[in-house]
Formats: sequence, structure tokens, C-alpha cells
Amino acid sequence: MQTLSVSALNEQIKTLLETTFNHVFVEGELSRITFHNSGHIYFTLKDSSSTISAVMFRGNASKLKFQLKEGLKVILNGAITLYKPRGEYQINCFSIEPAGHGALALAYEQLKQKLSAQGYFEQSIKKQLPKFPSRIALITSATSAALQDMLRVANTRYKLLEIDVYDVLVQGDSAAQAISNAIIVSDAKEYDIIVIGRGGGSIEDLWAFNEEIVADAIFRAKTPIVSAVGHEIDWVISDFVSDLRAPTPSAAMEMILPDTNELYMFLDSLQTQLLQTVSQKIFNKRQELNHLVSSYSQHSIEKKLTQKKEEIKRLKDIFYQTISFKLQNFTKELEHVKSRFPHVINSNLSVAQNQVLSLQKMIESNNPKFKSKRGFAQVSQHSKVIDIASLSVGDIFEAQSYEVSISAKVISKKEI
Repeated sequence: MQTLSVSALNEQIKTLLETTFNHVFVEGELSRITFHNSGHIYFTLKDSSSTISAVMFRGNASKLKFQLKEGLKVILNGAITLYKPRGEYQINCFSIEPAGHGALALAYEQLKQKLSAQGYFEQSIKKQLPKFPSRIALITSATSAALQDMLRVANTRYKLLEIDVYDVLVQGDSAAQAISNAIIVSDAKEYDIIVIGRGGGSIEDLWAFNEEIVADAIFRAKTPIVSAVGHEIDWVISDFVSDLRAPTPSAAMEMILPDTNELYMFLDSLQTQLLQTVSQKIFNKRQELNHLVSSYSQHSIEKKLTQKKEEIKRLKDIFYQTISFKLQNFTKELEHVKSRFPHVINSNLSVAQNQVLSLQKMIESNNPKFKSKRGFAQVSQHSKVIDIASLSVGDIFEAQSYEVSISAKVISKKEI
């Protein structure tokens, strides 16, 4: 025999419970309710002989339409789960309904789940409602206060509207078929919008709008359909299938029809914006035109010729001023030169004369015939004057004085 650990046994029990009881409806009395700070609700469901723990997590708890109270009889929609560390099982509640409407609530949930699985509630298939409808159909009781409320709102908000009323039963055994037929007929007449609705009531009174035949007619319609059934807290199947859900019949008209006064204000605003836009564009174009005219005048042939003429005149003035200035300076320099010319000539002549006298004196001083010293002669060799120190023994040289020139030979040489 296989031996299991406690954890393994609890895991098998958990798997068995959660796959077998993955969707259950349980009726009982609420007890030991705890509203946790996290938003979760913990409580016990009991009857005369048994109890079971239950929890409703925050996401589902936020959808409750009534307050849970001690001793209240309810029907829980949930799944059995096992908390493995303690081996305790409990109900994970998806929704809670008062037990007084248990049968209808069960039917409602079953149909809702069926249609949801079939894609009836998908947002991606919802049809867009026109902003300015011209023809709408109202499917409701012709004698109901809901119709009068809708007509009153329509007359106040938007009078440019054609309204056709399809008188149907809105409660009772044959109401669902009548509503479905009216949807099919009105959908063939190409209205802009179809509104189905009635005033508030009990779940039994509103049940016609929870029937599958009505949901099918809404789903297959080509015309956008608005569901306006009951009060704001009432939700019926037609609300989920329709293209728009309104909390009340009168609210439906406010949601689908534009407000004439708001339109007037909007048109006034558009007119103001249009005038401002046109004025701004005219101003911008005028500025642009002025810029083009200015640019043309700046770059025209006439403007360029005028500029060239002015430039030539300016250059001529500058030329004349320059020539005049240079002539004035030249005249002044010429007068200065003329005034200094005799003095400069005399000075230069005097300098030249002094230089000539100096040269004459130098010539005379270097002329051999003017030398008065005796015993001195000029030594040369090969017709070149040389220093006597450069001669060697045996060299032949010439010695020349002012009166005579002789040839000689070096017999001996010694340093002094």
C-alpha cells in the first residue's frame, strides 16, 4: 500500500475538490463576517446543521450591489478551494445574491455565462452611435411613464428629430416575444438608433429583458441599440448585449441626443473661431504681401540702378576728396621743398667740397713724393705690394722709393 505525506494527500484532495466543484451555487445564512483592510471579505455560510468557510476577494467584492449583514440568507456563486497548509477547504465566491430570488438569479447567471461565452458582450462588436440622429425608434409601452420621460427629454434637447413609437408589452410571459418582434421590424426600417426600455421594477417585472430571445434580436440587429431598462442599479441581459447601456430611459435620451442649446453655443464658438482664423489668415497674407512688395522693391531693376548710381556718386565723391587731399598735401610738400631747396643744395655742396678736400689731403699724404721720411721703401713681389715678413731666404723682391726702384735677394732673415 502506498504511503502519502500530508502535503501529498492535501494536494490530491485540493485537485479533486477544485476540479469537481469548480462552479457551485450554495444557499445559506451569513455569519462571522469580516471586512478586511485589503478589501477581501471573509465569512461563514451555514444552515441548520452545517457550516462552511467562504471568502470573496476584493475584485468580486467591489461588484456587490448590497451590504452583507449577519444572518442574511444568500446564494453564493463560486468554486471550492483547499488551503493546503491547514487542510481547510472554503468557497471562493464570485458573486452573492439574496436568496429571495434564487431561481431567477440562477437563470440570469446561467444565461449571462452562456451569452458571454458566445461573444454577445464583446466590446469590439459594439456599433458606434451617430452624433446627430434624425430618426429613432422607441420600443416600450405606449402608456408608460418611461415613454413620456423620453419624449419630454427629446423635445427639450433636440427637436430636429423624427420619433416612432413601437408599443409593446414590457412585462409578462409574452413580453419578451413582443420586444423581440419589435426589434426585428424596426431594424428593417433603417433607423439611426433603436431604444428599448421601461421604468423600474422588481427582477420579475424586468425579466423580459433577461430572455435569450431578446438578447438574440439585439445581437443580430444592424441598427445601434440602446438598452434603457429600470433604474441605475438594475442590470439586465439586454444591457450587456446592446451597443449602449443607459441607467434610465430619460438618461438614454440625454446620452444619444445632442443638446440644442449646447449646439447653439458650439456654433457660436465655431463662428468666433472661424472669424478669428479668417482674420488671422488675412493678417498673415497681408503681412506676406507687404513683405513681397518690400522685397520686390528692394530687388527690382530700378532699385538696383538707383543703388548703383548712388554707389558711383559716392565713389566719385570719395575720389575727388582723395585727389583734393593729395593735391593739397603735395602742394604743401612742394612749397616746403622749394623753401628748403637752396639750403639743401648749399649744404650738400659744402659737404661735397669738404669731402673733396679731405680726399685731396689723403692722396697727398699717401703720395710717395710727399713723404719726408728717409730709409723707407715699398716692398713688392711680382708687382704686388707685400709685407716684408712674408719673404723667405733666397726670395727676390723689389724695393721702391719715390726716387728709385731696385731688385734684391734675401740673404738672411731673423725675427726682431
